[in-house]
Amino acid sequence: MAATPDVTDTEPRLEDLVDTAHRIRAAIESVIEGKGEVVRLTLTVLLAEGHLLIEDVPGVGKTMLAKALARSIDCPVKRVQFTPDLLPSDVTGVSAYNQQTREFEFKPGPIFANIVVGDEINRASPKTQSALLECMEEHQVTVDGLTYPLDTPFMVIATQNPIEMEGTYPLPEAQRDRFTARIAMGYPEPAAELEMLDVHGASQPLLKLEPVATTAEVRALIQAVRTVYVSQPVKRYAVDLVAATRHNPDLRLGASPRATLHLVRSARAHAALSGRDYVIPDDLQEMALPVLAHRLLPSLEAQGQRRHPEQVVTELVGRVPVPEAR
Repeated sequence: MAATPDVTDTEPRLEDLVDTAHRIRAAIESVIEGKGEVVRLTLTVLLAEGHLLIEDVPGVGKTMLAKALARSIDCPVKRVQFTPDLLPSDVTGVSAYNQQTREFEFKPGPIFANIVVGDEINRASPKTQSALLECMEEHQVTVDGLTYPLDTPFMVIATQNPIEMEGTYPLPEAQRDRFTARIAMGYPEPAAELEMLDVHGASQPLLKLEPVATTAEVRALIQAVRTVYVSQPVKRYAVDLVAATRHNPDLRLGASPRATLHLVRSARAHAALSGRDYVIPDDLQEMALPVLAHRLLPSLEAQGQRRHPEQVVTELVGRVPVPEAR
C-alpha cells in the first residue's frame, strides 16, 4: 500500500484552505466572542504573509486575540512584553562568548518563532522598535555581521494603546508601513459581553484551546493563496486606489508601493477565504481600509476639520472607477 503523501508534498487546494481556516477561526471565536469580522481579518493577514497591528483601548481583548491565534496553530510562538528598558538584542538575540569552545555563539531571541506577539509595542524605545524592521520586511535577522533566516510562516502581531501617551513612543512611519493591516477590536455587543461573563467568569478558555492546524498546513495555505489569480484590470485598480492617496489634499503622506503589494496580497487571501481562486474589485475594497488607513498622515487642514484617514480612504474607494467585468 502506498504511503499517504504529506501535506507539504501535495498540491494545495482551495477546499483545504477554506476548511483549515474555518477550524482556526472557530478555535479563536471560542475565546473571542462576537468579533467574527476581526477574526477573519486576522486570518487574512496570516495567509497574506503579513503582520498585524491591533490598536485599541485597554481591556477589549487585543492580547487575547493574538494569543488565541498563536495557540490555534501548532508552531513555535513567542511573546515579547515591550518596555522602555527593552534592548534590541532582547528581541533579535545576541552573540555570547563560550568559555569552553573559546568562540562566540549566537543565542536566538524571541523573534525566531513562527508567530511573535509584541505586547504594547509603543512602550519600547525607537531603537528597539527598529530591531523589527529587517525581520518584518526581509524575514531575516542580522547580528554582528551574520544573517540568520526566519522560518515560514512568520507573523508579528503587535498591540498598542492609542489613548495613553505617557511613557510611550509613537511608531515611526517606516515601522507602521511594515504592518500589512491595522484593526481595532471595539467594544463587544451587550449579548457578546454577557456571554463573555459566563465563559470567562468561571474559567480561562484560552488555557483549554488546543491547536487545530499544523505549521505544514499553514505553509500549504499560504502557497495556495499565492496562486490566486489577479487580472490586469484588477491590478490596475489596486494601483489607482493607492495612487489616489498620494494626490489627496487631505493627506500630507500617501500610501507607499509596499502598500500596493500588501493590498493585493490581502485581496488574494480574502478571495481564497471566500472560496474563490480569483480576485475581484470587492476584495480590494474590503481590504482597503485596514491596509491603507494606518499608513496615511492627514494634512494640518484635515486635522483642524477632524477628518481622519479612515474617512479619506472610504471616500476614495467610492470615487476611484471600478474596472468593468469582462
